[in-house]
Amino acid sequence: MPELPEVEVSRLGISPLLENQTIQKIIVRQRQLRWPIPEEVHQAEGLVITSIRRRAKYLLLDTLKGSIVLHLGMSGKLCVVDKHTELKKHDHLDIVMQNGKCLRFNDARRFGSCLWQGCDEPQLSLLSALGPEPLTDNFDGDRLFELSRGKSVAVKKFIMDNKVVVGVGNIYANESLFIAGIDPRKSASKVTKKRYVQLAEIIKKVLASAIEQGGTTLKDFMQADGNPGYFAQQLLVYGRAGENCDACLSPIQSVTIGQRNTFYCETCQR
Repeated sequence: MPELPEVEVSRLGISPLLENQTIQKIIVRQRQLRWPIPEEVHQAEGLVITSIRRRAKYLLLDTLKGSIVLHLGMSGKLCVVDKHTELKKHDHLDIVMQNGKCLRFNDARRFGSCLWQGCDEPQLSLLSALGPEPLTDNFDGDRLFELSRGKSVAVKKFIMDNKVVVGVGNIYANESLFIAGIDPRKSASKVTKKRYVQLAEIIKKVLASAIEQGGTTLKDFMQADGNPGYFAQQLLVYGRAGENCDACLSPIQSVTIGQRNTFYCETCQR
């Protein structure tokens, strides 16, 4: 599943091509995604995309009447193509612009989504329950410490909770905890405030670095496979079970926490 940096780079890629463009037509070829695509999305036809925002892993295409809310799910891809570009299997949605370009959404597994958030409607529940963005001042070690009190859940699962902070997915949770030297299995309530302050800063740096790396690989979303996917980057522990830790040469361990593969060094993380 694309994580926050991948979604942010997708936003950076499509924004220059779509912002201030008028939506001519929305073509829905497969309505049954994670949730059925509502008829209300067609309210955006004839309107200008005033901005493209990211909230957690959702992309919001803003218009004067409301926002088209996109989520890539497990396998979703976005690219900007000429509207006459030949269709591929699993091309479920086209948002066609008056200038002849279109935003095409491809999703083989159909776990992605396209919803509508009207300006005068209550906020979608999937957006209203979200915690702060990790790269803002609203997220810090004090918040982690306060919310972790009395929590017996593993600290890795805790920081991946979107009500605590959005967008700390599996890869970046593993990497951040390793850099912070915190055992991912440790109960959230047993992590000290000092260590949470350090962890929050590390999360910010890890995510910002991943976005920067993705930005350097992003050249053009005007292509058939416009989704940047996961960036080529040097991962310290994720996916490296059995390999030697770069810091101490101990073998990297793997365990399942919250149904997600977790990687850590028993020597470096306490």
